[in-house]
Amino acid sequence: MPFLPTLNALLNAVTTVLLVVGRRRIKRGDQAGHKKVMLTALATSALFLISYSIYHVQVGSVPYPRHDWTRPVYLMILAPHVIFAALQVPFVIALVWLALKERFEQHRRLARYVWPVWMFVSVSGVIVYLMLYVLS
Repeated sequence: MPFLPTLNALLNAVTTVLLVVGRRRIKRGDQAGHKKVMLTALATSALFLISYSIYHVQVGSVPYPRHDWTRPVYLMILAPHVIFAALQVPFVIALVWLALKERFEQHRRLARYVWPVWMFVSVSGVIVYLMLYVLS
């Protein structure tokens, strides 16, 4: 399934847009719109995780092919991307659970930390894809 890396990057890009829109909605007081957009961001992230897992079960690890100045740059982006991606999952679940239980003050406090990490993971996922599959 050679199309999966592109699908994964697309899902990350869509998630990034949804996270921005969701944040804007809540800042404007549109709680219902925020909920819809953020649940959609959760769904696109879940689809990404499924697609990513299917791809890497089939092909294994994909090494960075270049051995020039871009390699350390790639690794400096990849390392925090992988660490934050793994660490964010329980926090996103907690964030959603707090919102669904209408514990909005706790949700808001946690979102201050989770949202930027989720954004970083989504954006850096697109950058990793570009560096690994398009620019190399």
